[in-house]
Amino acid sequence: MIFFITSLYLMITNIFIWFMSIILLLNNFNLIIEWNIFKINSMKMIYIIYLDWMTLMFMSTVMMISSMVIIYSMNYMMNDYSIKRFFYLIFIFILSMIFMIISPNIMSILLGWDGLGLSSYCLVAYYSNKKSFNSSMITILMNRIGDIMILMLIGLFIMYGSWNFMFNYKFNNIMMLIILITSFTKSAQIPFSSWLPLAMAAPTPISSLVHSSTLVTAGIYLLIRFNYLMNYKIMYMLSILSCTTMFMAGMSANMEFDLKKIIALSTLSQLSLMILTISMNFSKLTFFHLVTHAMFKSLLFLCSGIMIHNYFNHQDIRFMSFMNINMPNINLIFNIASLTLCGMPFLAGFYSKDFIIEMFMMNNFNWLMFILMFSSMGMTVSYTFRLMFYLTMTNIKINLMNLYYSYNLMNYSIIILLFKSLFYGSILNWILFSSLNMIYLNKLMKLLIYFFLLFGLIMGMMLPMMKFNMNSYLIYYFYNFNNNMWFLPFILKKNKINMLKFNNNLLMHNDNSWMELFINIIFYYFKMFFKIKYIYNLNFLLIMMFTMYMIMMIMYL
Repeated sequence: MIFFITSLYLMITNIFIWFMSIILLLNNFNLIIEWNIFKINSMKMIYIIYLDWMTLMFMSTVMMISSMVIIYSMNYMMNDYSIKRFFYLIFIFILSMIFMIISPNIMSILLGWDGLGLSSYCLVAYYSNKKSFNSSMITILMNRIGDIMILMLIGLFIMYGSWNFMFNYKFNNIMMLIILITSFTKSAQIPFSSWLPLAMAAPTPISSLVHSSTLVTAGIYLLIRFNYLMNYKIMYMLSILSCTTMFMAGMSANMEFDLKKIIALSTLSQLSLMILTISMNFSKLTFFHLVTHAMFKSLLFLCSGIMIHNYFNHQDIRFMSFMNINMPNINLIFNIASLTLCGMPFLAGFYSKDFIIEMFMMNNFNWLMFILMFSSMGMTVSYTFRLMFYLTMTNIKINLMNLYYSYNLMNYSIIILLFKSLFYGSILNWILFSSLNMIYLNKLMKLLIYFFLLFGLIMGMMLPMMKFNMNSYLIYYFYNFNNNMWFLPFILKKNKINMLKFNNNLLMHNDNSWMELFINIIFYYFKMFFKIKYIYNLNFLLIMMFTMYMIMMIMYL
């Protein structure tokens, strides 16, 4: 009962904060609250809270989705042994995100940032099996890189005399690069992309919360806040890396068969689209897409959780079929959310995505960026329709003798999110972009995206029906390369061991001192000299000695 009251409280707070954000936006009004925690002589510790329309609107989005996730979890985790621990972790997670949103101070951002990293580690490892432990370890190690970067940033901020970044108008390239790496670790851009699909080991309500409005969007929010400080070089780096990540996510999602991983990879694709928009210097438009994306992505995850529940915990889409007959309501809501993700006209995703694409075409980008961007948009439609095809149109795989009970909290919790996915985009479009935007594009450029979307739709319907010869090395390696996210997880795996060995050797040599190391090397080669069986090593030693002798002769001559 207490969790239901908490959810209700979050929903009421969300409505109040949303109206407050609209008032601040219309009046162009910002609020700074200084809380003097303690003061000793001339030293004082102040916690600063910064409230503007963007902060409040983002807080309302987080609260609304959290409210729905709590109601959903009451049914989803009903028979779980440690359900209280689960809810406490969710509350810590939400609180950390709010701390991060309201803070203009890099010290207090670290508080929220570290809280997000720690609570996400606990939530991903919640099921306590081998897969979830491995996934949570990779998640926290990736996020630790971002934490280290923020600590470095705190050190560099000392030269400005304040940790409040809002009063600075010029950063050097090193500081901007650190902010870039920090946001890339949380938003899972290349080369930190491997943790995002692995975080799917968490329970589905957590996946919904993490991948819609909280953890992954923290990096985007940080970039929006630091946007006015970025120079041309940083913007260019952002655009290249985001386009590459978007393309990689689209390719991987088309080769994937895990339902939750496909949706996670679509999140990665949308995050890259937001970073690309930031690189074009449209922070308001990025925030618009961030909020609309949060609505339909949380809806997709919650629907997928209901599907997995009713298909005997199968996540593989090859085991699912005839969703339109077994669960017509859930199938309808899932398809609406999927079409919103594709940018179907007049749904929530259309207003932000169409606007971003038109702004992209009005910018001066080269042909490679154009190809990456538009092919990624086509692949979004491709993997969405491939998923819909597998869920509804393939032959029956499981003999469904289960009774689908539709009158539960899981089904009621997604109704508000459904309405938000349908209408929230148009409402925000009227509020944020009430003035007309002049877009000068010819007819072909305006309709170009629809040709790519049509091509993606045809590809998405054809891919499940195509029979590939997996004995062919070329097809096998192409599939393997894309299914493993361009081998990004393996890079971390091998290098981690090498770094550990290198670190251990370095510590050992530092403890022994360098003279001792030098004597050990000499003794090692003397031992080799007296063991004739090491003939190749002896040969190498003689060549090295002869070379050194020749160098010394030349130097002294």
